[in-house]
Amino acid sequence: MPAVHEGEPSKLAIFAMVARRSGPHLIEATIAPAVLFYVALLTAGLGAAYLAALVWSYAALGRRAVRQEPVPAILVIGVIGITVRTLVAVISRSSFVYFFQPALASIVMGSVFLISVAVGRPLIATLAHEFWPFSPEVAARPRVVRLFRRLTLLWAGVNLASAALTTGLLMSLPLGAFLAVKQLSGLGLTAGAVCLTVSMSLRTARREGLHAGPSTLPLPAILPEPLPYEQLAF
Repeated sequence: MPAVHEGEPSKLAIFAMVARRSGPHLIEATIAPAVLFYVALLTAGLGAAYLAALVWSYAALGRRAVRQEPVPAILVIGVIGITVRTLVAVISRSSFVYFFQPALASIVMGSVFLISVAVGRPLIATLAHEFWPFSPEVAARPRVVRLFRRLTLLWAGVNLASAALTTGLLMSLPLGAFLAVKQLSGLGLTAGAVCLTVSMSLRTARREGLHAGPSTLPLPAILPEPLPYEQLAF
């Protein structure tokens, strides 16, 4: 395999490449409905906020269907998640239930990450291809296998920490303050985990003597609730 050369991309360049690849989907599926929810909540109330987030999500899905464009997995998960949350919240007539559901989803996701490591099939090894393509030969290397295992444990911790953070904030802050603090703290937690993911992946690539390019670098820059459920915890 080719050795790393002087002109390999910096960490900042890699962040930019990952952002260009997954950023638009993340904005469409999670950030935009969160902003609409918050604005509608402040201006028209909780019912309008539920409706605004639902309308955006289904409009994004419908637009891609009409244009026959590929539908990102993160958008599908986001639509399913927000639909279930809204239905449960409306039936229970409890806003607490609406905002607590992402914490439960994060606990489940964190547990799935841990179980995947325990059974010898780290989930990051599967999810990585959604964000950064690389060859099967690279994925089978011992150091890369260890990287996937460590990153799976990292994102298990991120999901469980996010669930604890959401629960604590929800129980201690009024709704308006919760929404603002949760979004900022959640983005900070995710950004820190992504930085660590990139650093660990780049270090492994260098030790393996790989070019830091999309065809070889195992860079699973997973962006959680870190998966959509947690990003939709607005």
